[in-house]
Amino acid sequence: MPNLGRRLAAVTAALAMSVTTSAIVSPAASADERQTQKAPKATGYGGAVSTVDPEASAAAIEVLREGGNAVDAAVAAAATLGVTEPYSAGIGGGGYFVYYDAASGKVSTIDGRETAPAAMPRDGFIDPATGAAYPFRKQATSGMSVGVPGTPATWERALERWGSVSLEDALEPAIDVASRGFVVDATFQLQTQDNKDRFQPFTSTSELFLPGGEAPAVGTIFKNPALAETYKLLAKKGMKAFYKGPLAKEIADTVQNPPMVPGSTLPGPAGVMTTKDLKDYEALDQDPTHVNYRGYDVYGMAPSSSGGTTVGEALNILEVFDLPSLKTDVPKVLHHYLEASALAFADRAKYVGDPAFVDVPTEALLDPVFGKERACEINPLQAAAPKPLQTAGDVTSYDGMCPVKPAALADENDTENISTTNLTVSDKWGNVVEYTLTIEQTGGSGIVVPGRGFILNNELTDFSVVYNETDPNRIQPGKRPRSSMSPTIVLKEGEPFVALGSPGGSTIITTVLQTLINRIDLGMSISEALAAPRAAQRNTENVTAEQAFIDKYGSALTSTYKHKLVAAGAPGTSAAEIGAATAIEFLDDGLVVAAAEPARRGGGSAMVVNPSK
Repeated sequence: MPNLGRRLAAVTAALAMSVTTSAIVSPAASADERQTQKAPKATGYGGAVSTVDPEASAAAIEVLREGGNAVDAAVAAAATLGVTEPYSAGIGGGGYFVYYDAASGKVSTIDGRETAPAAMPRDGFIDPATGAAYPFRKQATSGMSVGVPGTPATWERALERWGSVSLEDALEPAIDVASRGFVVDATFQLQTQDNKDRFQPFTSTSELFLPGGEAPAVGTIFKNPALAETYKLLAKKGMKAFYKGPLAKEIADTVQNPPMVPGSTLPGPAGVMTTKDLKDYEALDQDPTHVNYRGYDVYGMAPSSSGGTTVGEALNILEVFDLPSLKTDVPKVLHHYLEASALAFADRAKYVGDPAFVDVPTEALLDPVFGKERACEINPLQAAAPKPLQTAGDVTSYDGMCPVKPAALADENDTENISTTNLTVSDKWGNVVEYTLTIEQTGGSGIVVPGRGFILNNELTDFSVVYNETDPNRIQPGKRPRSSMSPTIVLKEGEPFVALGSPGGSTIITTVLQTLINRIDLGMSISEALAAPRAAQRNTENVTAEQAFIDKYGSALTSTYKHKLVAAGAPGTSAAEIGAATAIEFLDDGLVVAAAEPARRGGGSAMVVNPSK
C-alpha cells in the first residue's frame, strides 16, 4: 500500500497547512469540515471500524479498502490514535488484543500489558520521609510509575500472526497524520489543560504539548513531527528498534533521569527501568476467557487482565435470573446487574493478578456452577449491605447450592485511571479485532521521551501500592499489574454477533457488562446499548453513576432497592462520563452496524467500507 498515506492526505488536504515543528496554527474553515466526519453509527458491508477518533477510523477504512484485513486495519488505527489521542494511548503504553479468525472460527488473544522493571522495589511508591504512600498524582507523575511498554510488541506480534501487510504499510497512515497534523478538539484541549501542572516540569512534554506555555486552542492544527520520525524508524527497522539500540537507551535514560525544566523538582520518584528490561519484554499469546450467556459465547481477556474473568463471572451469576422476562422493569434488571458486579469485583480483588506470579483460579471463577452459587448472595428485592462486601466466593469448595461458604476478602484500593482507548474492526472476510490500549492515567506519566514525540505510561500505579504478601496484585519485579481492560467478542452459533470494548479504568468492566445486558437482556440495538446512561458498582459503598442514569433510574434504585447512587463526577468534566465504548454488531447477509458513542468524550467515529452492496 505504498500510496496509502498520500491518499489519506488528499482526503483531508484542507488540513495540511504550513506549521513549524509541533506548533499550532489556525486552520480557517477546515476544522468544521473535519468534524462532520464524526458519526456514531454506520451500517454497511465489506468491513467496519469504530474508534473515538475520525482520523483513526479513516486510517482503518483506507487499509480495508486497499485489501488489508482487520488486523492490519486495527494496527493502523491504533498507531493513528497514538497521534490524535496521545494522552490515552501510544507506543509508550500497553494493551490487550482479541482476534476472531473467520477461517478457523477461533478466538485468540495477545497480552501486551506493561511489566515492572527487574529492579522495581516493593516500596517504590512509598514516601521514605513519611512511610506512607505518595499522593496518587505524585505517584503517577514519575519515572517509577513507568512500566516496560508492550504496545509496539503487540502490533508486531499481531501482524506476524494474522496480518497481511508489513509494519511499514500499517504505520503509513499514522505517519501521515502526525506529519500534516490534526484538528484540536475540545476534549484534547481540556485534557491538556487538566494536565498542565504535570506537563510543565518536563522540558520535552511542555515543548510538545504546551507551546507558548498554554494548551492548544480548539480548531487549530497540531503536528507531531517527532512522532512521525519515530514511526518511520520503526517502519524501517521493525520493533527491535524500540526494544534495542539508541531508542531503548533513550527510553531507559528518560525513566531514570526525566528531562526537567531548570528549577523544577521531580514530582515523584525517578524510575529504575534499564535497556535490559526493554530487551527482555515479550508480548504473550494466550487463550481467551469463555462463558456461555443465554446461548451466546462470550470471549474476553484472561489474566493479567481481570476483564474477562470479572465480566464472565458476573454473566454466570446473572444467567441464574430470567432477566429478559423483566425487560419492562428496567430498574429490577439494573439492580441484578449492580449486585452481580459487586460480587464479581469482590472475587477479582481476592484472586486475580498476573498468573506468572499468582495462582489465579481462572477456571473456577468462570465455572457456571461457581456463578450459580455466588448468585445465592443476591437478594432480588434489596441491595446487599454494608458494602464493600467483606467476603469473596470460595473457589476451592462450591457446588452451586445455597447457602454458600465465603472466603476472607483482601483489601483493595482501586488506582486504575479512566483514560484508555478502544477500537473495534471487522473485514470483508469476517475477521474481527477488539483492541483496548492505554498509557493509564490521562497523560500517562507526563513524561515525553525527548525528540521522540510519545508519552511514557504510568501503568505501575495499577499495582496495589502498599505491599501485602497475600495481595495478588502486589508489586513484584517483572510482573504485569492487574488490568480491567475487557476487549470482548461474542459469537452466536459460532459466528460473530457483537464485538465491544471501552476505556475507563475499572469501569471498563462495568461498561462492557452493562452494554451486554442492554443488548442481550433488554433488547436494545447496539447503538442504544452504547448510548444508554451508565452506572458502576465495583464492590464499593456507593454506585458511581452518570447524572442521566441517576435522573432516569435513581428514584427506583434508591427507594425500592436501597442502592446508594453518587455522581461519577462534576457536570461538564470528563469524570462525569463512564467509558467511551466502541462496538460492531453483525447482522444477516454480511451487513454490519458499527457503533460509537454519540456524546461521551465528544462522540466517537463509526465507519464502514461500503454503505451498500
